[in-house]
Amino acid sequence: MGLAAMIIGIVAVVLGFIPVCGMIALVPAIIGLILGIVDVKQKSKAQQPKGKGMAGIVLNAVALIVILLWTLVFAAGGAVAIDAIEDFNVPSPLIERAIDVNERSIDE
Repeated sequence: MGLAAMIIGIVAVVLGFIPVCGMIALVPAIIGLILGIVDVKQKSKAQQPKGKGMAGIVLNAVALIVILLWTLVFAAGGAVAIDAIEDFNVPSPLIERAIDVNERSIDE
């Protein structure tokens, strides 16, 4: 399990640094973190080396932090973009149509 956690952690870290692929790596990073924790607990009871499990925990934790940071960056960027669009106060057909569709779906 430690080796699996480490491999999943390596893949999750690599995918986590790619902005859009980070969300794809979220589930494997969580699974790898769980595998690493379980491996370390099992190895500590059996008094065996737990290096691979610890590496898996660290890699998956780093991947989760990177994914969280990218998500926050994109959320902040989206908020800034929405504010910038509203500041222009220029009616856009696409925005108006999206608002109309949203209002119709709420009314129904």
